[in-house]
Order: sequence, then C-alpha cells, then structure tokens
Amino acid sequence: MRTNLPIDETGLWDDLMALAARTEPDRPWTRRAFSPMFLEGRAFVAARMREAGLAVRIDPAGNLIGRREGRRADARAIVIGSHSDTVPDGGRFDGTAGVMAGIAVARSLARDGRELDHAVEIIDCLAEEVSIFGLSCIGSRAVAGALSAEQLNRQEPTGERLAAAIERMGGSIDHLGEARRTDIAAYLELHIEQGPVLADQRRDIGIVTAIAGITRIEITVEGRADHAGTTPMTLRQDALAGGAAVVTAIAKDARRRAAAGHGHFVATVGEFRIEPNAANVVPGRVTMLVDARAEERGFLEGFVTELPPLLQRALGGTGTRLADFRVISDALPALSDPMLLDVLEGASDTLGLDAMRMASGAGHDMAWFSRIAPAAMIFIPSKDGRSHTPEEWSEPGEIAAGAAVLHEALLRLDTMLA
Repeated sequence: MRTNLPIDETGLWDDLMALAARTEPDRPWTRRAFSPMFLEGRAFVAARMREAGLAVRIDPAGNLIGRREGRRADARAIVIGSHSDTVPDGGRFDGTAGVMAGIAVARSLARDGRELDHAVEIIDCLAEEVSIFGLSCIGSRAVAGALSAEQLNRQEPTGERLAAAIERMGGSIDHLGEARRTDIAAYLELHIEQGPVLADQRRDIGIVTAIAGITRIEITVEGRADHAGTTPMTLRQDALAGGAAVVTAIAKDARRRAAAGHGHFVATVGEFRIEPNAANVVPGRVTMLVDARAEERGFLEGFVTELPPLLQRALGGTGTRLADFRVISDALPALSDPMLLDVLEGASDTLGLDAMRMASGAGHDMAWFSRIAPAAMIFIPSKDGRSHTPEEWSEPGEIAAGAAVLHEALLRLDTMLA
C-alpha cells in the first residue's frame, strides 16, 4: 500500500468489492445493463456518490451523474466517467474501477475541504458494454448526440425497444436531446488495461493516445427449417451450416488483414442466434453479430465493403442465402487530446508513477466524449492481461494509483483551464 497517495485505498477497494457483490448469484460477475441486478448496482453507486457529497441525478439518456459544484458558475465541468455494467460472466473491475475511482476522488476533495473553480461530475454511463440490444456505449452516444432513431427502435429478444428500456432506467426519450452536452471542459476516464502490456513491462500507468474504431455488423443467413430426422442431407438448407461457413470466412479474412501491416485489426463473431433452436429441427435462420476494430479508418471501411461478396462466395453450395447485412453501429477511431496527455503524464511523474503512452484496442465511453470535449484515458495493469472473465484482476494499490493520477490531473486542469 502506498502511503503518499491522496486516495483512500481501502475505501476504494471496499466500494469495488461491494459493487461486485451485486451480481447474478449463479453467474459471477454479471450485472448487465437494463437488468434488475444492474439497477441494484446503480442504487449502490448513487448512494456512494451522495456520501461523497455529490448531487445525484439521472439524465434523459439514463446516465447516472454525481455533481460537485465549483466556485465559478460560468466554468464548464470537468468530468470523470466510466460504466458500472458488465458483460455476462465478466470481471469486477472493467468499468467499475473508473466509476468508483471517480467517487474516491470526489470523496478526497470533500475530506480535504478543497474547492475548485470548475464543477466536477462523476458519470456512470449507461450500457457501455454491448447490450441485449446489440449496441454499446448507449449513454455516451446520447451525450455526443449520436443515438439515432433507428437505434432507439432496436428490440431485444422479448420485444422491448431500446427507447422503452432507457425510460425504465430513469431516462426520458421525450427529452433525449437534453442529454447532449456542450458544457464539458475535459473528460477523463480510468480503466483497467484489459491487456498484458503494463503488467509485462511493470509499468504503473498507461496513458491512452487513441482508441481503435469499432464497427458492428448484423448478418442474417436464411435456409429452411425441416425435420431433423426425415430430411435427407442432400435436400437440406441448413442455416447453421451456412452460418458456420460465414464465421470461417470472416476469421480467415481477418487473419489475412491483421498481417497486412496496417496497425491493430481484429474481427470477431461473438454473438449467435439460431432459429428455431431445437434439437430435432434443421436450423432455418441464423443471426450473428460481427465486431471489427482497426486503428486505420480506411482499412476498416475496406473490410466492411468487401465482406458481403466474400460471404456470398462462402455460402455458395450450402443452399442458404445472405438475407441481411447491416451496419448497426460505427464508431470512428478516437484520438486523445494532446494537452490532456501531457497533464496525465505530468500527474504520473509528480506521484512517482512509471507511465507509458499506448493505444487501446478496446472501445470505451471516452471515444464518444472525445467528439464533444477534450478527452483522454489512463490504464492500470490487468493481471495476465485477462478481462471479460471472472479471473479479471487488478491490485488495490494499482487502482488507487490510477485514482491518484485522476486526482492530481483534476487539480492541474482546474488551474490550467481557469
């Protein structure tokens, strides 16, 4: 435990463990956006915000916001943000470390009676992870004014529309435009690295220079549902067999592109729905979600453009067809603000922490905030690079060190931006 940090390490760790305990009992650590368990976790986060002296509200997009007013009413807010939702069977630190670190910073300011010129906001963004609606970063998209009517109309498997789900989280679709922000002076986010670089190089802090662009594509393959016992193999139009050919073609093409020397590129089929999904019925329809990421925008666009004819060829001879191909979300690569990078580097140096600059292959809310305000991120080490798994782990001191960098950067920005 470091003794020179302005953060209550024990309190921060206890908050993280208490939030993690709000999980589906048979699936640790699971607290998906829009679920009852997510709302239970949100209630805990809101209570900790209030205890840190923050005024708490939910904006029309369903973002949970704790605000500490500044001395200057005309000064724009400095925001620390992240998310409290998880992937299924995820970890205890992805997103939550950033939210609880922000609250720890606010608690430190209140403890020291420190007044700033700028208001400070801690934002728990709604549904940063890919949700049951096949869409990620829902809350931060709305803050950037980038949540479309088509996206709001998306339905999850039981038929609920995203617009209705946002209202169920406390938002207001009729006032959604009011969630768009023009009053943010700077946005900072702490996150676990979700990779092995910092741990392998024994660095304390990663200063994120850019976030790779992410495009998600929904693909539907149609065949014909038939009796699994009586339909001869030569007469089948098995949508799952066609879907398997599609997945194989995507993986092969992605490996080829990743080796082409254009920086970070990956493509993954991570979500798959089979209809009618019965053991004794030949699958008639398969829907899948492709997640593609790249540092270079043009390279990613080339992948998306060339994918439909590639899939048509893969389906040849399977008796199935490509019924639908649609881009459902498309996030541009996001660059961090150069001034904020220098501030974070200086804050790390002041605290005696070893920092390095690095890019992020994972998407984050910061990418959307960067459209409307100067924005940057810091990473803290992840043990063995593991994330989106119950084994995800960061040490208490590592998280507290990251929170201390946020604290120091906040004080510097308050002076610089004034």
